[in-house]
Amino acid sequence: MTWLVTGGAGYIGSHVARCFLESGRDVVVLDDLSSGHREFVPERARFVEGSAVDPKAVEAALRGADGEPVTGVVHLAGFKYAGVSVDRPLHTYEQNVTAMQVLLDRMLDAGVPRFVFSSSAATFGTPDVDLVTETTPTLPESPYGETKLIGEWLLRDVGRVHGLRHTSLRYFNVVGSGFPELYDTSPHNLFPLVLKALTSGGVPQVRGTDYPTPDGSCVRDYVHVLDIARAHVAAAAAMEEGRQLERVYNLGSGSGLSVLQIMDAVARVTGIPFEPEITDRRPGDPARIVASGKLAARDLGWANTHSVDDMVASAWAAWSRVSGSDPGPA
Repeated sequence: MTWLVTGGAGYIGSHVARCFLESGRDVVVLDDLSSGHREFVPERARFVEGSAVDPKAVEAALRGADGEPVTGVVHLAGFKYAGVSVDRPLHTYEQNVTAMQVLLDRMLDAGVPRFVFSSSAATFGTPDVDLVTETTPTLPESPYGETKLIGEWLLRDVGRVHGLRHTSLRYFNVVGSGFPELYDTSPHNLFPLVLKALTSGGVPQVRGTDYPTPDGSCVRDYVHVLDIARAHVAAAAAMEEGRQLERVYNLGSGSGLSVLQIMDAVARVTGIPFEPEITDRRPGDPARIVASGKLAARDLGWANTHSVDDMVASAWAAWSRVSGSDPGPA
């Protein structure tokens, strides 16, 4: 069996591709390398350089090594920066909605029957509940969140008309590393920002400590990238077995961690003591967003299996390998 992983040269996508290979499946990776890295693509995967917006690139990627259509598609390619999407709505819609339309159209022509969509918790916006579930209203507050929700709608409608088997996985803050050569290169995510500050002689920042949370800092769902990747494999396996899946699943911890708790874990694991700089709140940041993963546990056997120290230690080891820093006892 062969699965196409779009965005398979990115931080999350490359972990997904490797976990599919470890499961005994073959993998094709489609990536335009706009934010991904060629060296992240597993050697055993067939690589097609191109965008999901390009029908010819998609057609080339939908064929396995034997020329037959792939077993299914895992779609992670897209423009993911919610804040930047506000300033670049046309680009965001092209990369996230047009690409989904092209991908689905080419899949139907090729007879590819399965689709696992990497969606986002940004579809919820700022929920007013302590624990987000799959029935929590979706009220996205950025073009990024809107385009992810539209992608889910496209899947729903195509599935109803054409019988495409599909599910969407919504998740929050993906952290850590499952392989020492794979690391988060985002200029916006908390873990790389903190580790970059520590290894460059700077001081990590906490944006606001006056929220209505136990320690005053924002509380979020942090999930290890391997747990996220394995959920995609589990969803693909369930489809191959013909099991019925829900339209969407949240991959949430059910508890969450505060930004200050993350800072404490970073200092503890790296052995680098520091006091973070407390700055003003970032506009629009909700105090708490935490999701339940009960449905994913029931249907996919999914669990958030890594502790906060595991998350930090694996991220630190991968970051240190690239930056040349000593990862210490972690």
